[in-house]
Order: sequence, then structure tokens, then C-alpha cells
Amino acid sequence: MGEAGGAIQAITMPKWGLAMDEGKVVAWHLEEGQAVAAGDEVVEIETTKITNVFESPVAGTLRRRVAAEGKTVPVGALLAVVAEAAVAEAEIEAFVADFQAKFEVAAAAEAEAAPEPEVVEAGGRRLRILRSGDGEGPPIVLLHGFGGDLNNWLFNQPMLSESHEVIALDLPGHGGSGKDVGAGDMAMLTAALGDLLDALGLERVHLVGHSMGGALALAFALKRPRAAASLTLIAPGGLGPEINMDYIQGFVGAGRRKEMKGVLELLVADPALIGRDMVDEVLKYKRLDGVEAALGTLAGALFPGGRQQTFGAAHLAALKTPAQAVWGRKDRILPPAHAEALPPGVAVHLLDDVGHMPHMEAAAEVNRLIAGMAAG
Repeated sequence: MGEAGGAIQAITMPKWGLAMDEGKVVAWHLEEGQAVAAGDEVVEIETTKITNVFESPVAGTLRRRVAAEGKTVPVGALLAVVAEAAVAEAEIEAFVADFQAKFEVAAAAEAEAAPEPEVVEAGGRRLRILRSGDGEGPPIVLLHGFGGDLNNWLFNQPMLSESHEVIALDLPGHGGSGKDVGAGDMAMLTAALGDLLDALGLERVHLVGHSMGGALALAFALKRPRAAASLTLIAPGGLGPEINMDYIQGFVGAGRRKEMKGVLELLVADPALIGRDMVDEVLKYKRLDGVEAALGTLAGALFPGGRQQTFGAAHLAALKTPAQAVWGRKDRILPPAHAEALPPGVAVHLLDDVGHMPHMEAAAEVNRLIAGMAAG
């Protein structure tokens, strides 16, 4: 995040996800004295869950790197100062001193204002959601993949919330939502999404879906086209029969940290991105009552015989909703070639050195694509 301070601007430790309260400065990408534009990669930050590169929200000259490489600092703490070259060093010093003095009060106020998840009763189901942001036009709704939850969007929801209302949810059987998944098929998921939108009074939304959530976004748009303002499909399921069942079966069956870590590493191009806390949180979720049965039912219904249930060319040809797809070229779960099944009008963005989680591995680029689609 950035803070305006007249001619001097602050770059501060971002908050990625509900549980993040600090981050470690791994490596600076810019030296003091270098020009910086909004969107430039400035610093690599490691959290207990995953590592990500932070892009500058401001433009100017990087005058001071306040947090040294290897240092762990709380969310909201000052990382760097950006100002034009004409600003005197004394002014920079005064700005840093003033920021540090006020930081504790500002951090407390920001923590009180942070959005909290809520549970919504919809169609007889309990669905956990996280709402944030505000803006004109339809909200953005984020749909995670198999075994995920609303925290999968920790690099996306805060950024998108700066200009839109954004709603992330735990699908049935996942996260803090109810674990009854019925038949566990796409019809159940589509009904659950429709019931949620009806319960929230939302007639039209921009849908962003990853993997299983991408298949859900497509299925919903085909069934209720007037309710879907746009689709951003991130490595979506349902476009071809092939799927890496080692991941699906491994996720369902893994009960130890070493096993689960190996399974989760299949999701990304760089296994070093998977942190210890991410592994522990998944294992904690899997120990909840009803989770094992829910995942087994979903896997059996969505991937019978180790193959995906697919939409078919005739169904996809009927898609009228503006749509785009984003895929990592190094996806080891779903082949990027599946994008060829999409109708000709759907733009496909293939990202280098990215695996099955583009919204986490290349968050800044994916955020731009989502925001562009939602802006119409």
C-alpha cells in the first residue's frame, strides 16, 4: 500500500490475507536513487504462507529503503520512501521519523477497520463469505478451486477492493462453509452460487473462478447469463477430460505435513513458494468433521474415473458472457491446451513461469486482467 504525504510518499508492508500480520523483506528489486513507476516490482516479500513480489503503488524516485533485506516487519510498517529528487534529505528524515511515531496508532485503526468473514444462510446452506471494498457496478465474486477457500485470493481481493466491491466465498464443503455437498456435482455448486447471490440481493456480478471455480463460473453463466456480467477463468476446469489425479487423490488422502507439502507443490511452478503455514492450514481444514467425506464426494462426482466432466462444444458455443482465460504455461494440474475449447471470442492469456495458481504466482498481472474485464 502507499500513502500520500505531499511530495513524499510511503511504501508500506501490504496485508495479504486475513491471517497476515507481518512480512519478511527478502530482496529489493530497486536501488535507492532509481526511478520507480506505479506497477514496478519493488520488493520481494515472504509471508508464512507464500512469497510474492510487491509492486509499487506510487511513482517517483526511490529515495530511502527503510526496511533492510532479511528484516521482518508488521503490516503497515514503512518499507520505503518515494519522492522527487528535489526533495531535501532533511525532509525525507522528518517524514520517516513522523511516520514511525504515528505508526502504532495508524496500525491499530487499520486493524479495527479490516473486513471480517461472515456466514450467510442461502438455500439451506451455510456459506462463509468475505466482503470488502465499494464501487459502482456489479461486484466481483471470487470462486476458488478444489480444496481451496476464500484465503486463496489473499493477493487479489485487497487490490481489487480499491475500486470494486469484492466478495470471496468458501464453496460448499470448503473452508468455513457447511460440509454437506449433496451429490457433489456441478449442479449442486451452481445452485449454491445462485442461492448466495439471491440471498445477498445481487442480480448481476463479475465472476472470477479458479480451476473448479472456473468451471463453476462457466456453468453459472451458461445457466443464468443475465446474472454474469463477465467471466475471468483462471486455469478453469471442465474444458477437457485430462486432469492430474495425483493432485486430487493426494489432496484427499494426505494426512501428514510432508505428504501434503508435496501435493501442494504441484500447484506452482516454484515449489519454494509453498510455506509451512499454508501446509498446516490445509491439514487443519482436513481434520474438520465432514471434510473427508465432502472432498471424496466432490472428487467422485466431478472427476469420475479420473477424468473431468466437460461442457462440450455445443454448450460452450452458447456462451454469450464477455470472458477471458488466464493460464500458466507450467500448469501441472490442468493442461493449458484446454483453452483451445473456449469459443473464439474468449481472450486467452498464457503466463510464462507460472503453474496452476496464476492469481498467486503472478498476482499483479492477474489483478490487472480482472480489473480490466470488470471495468468493461
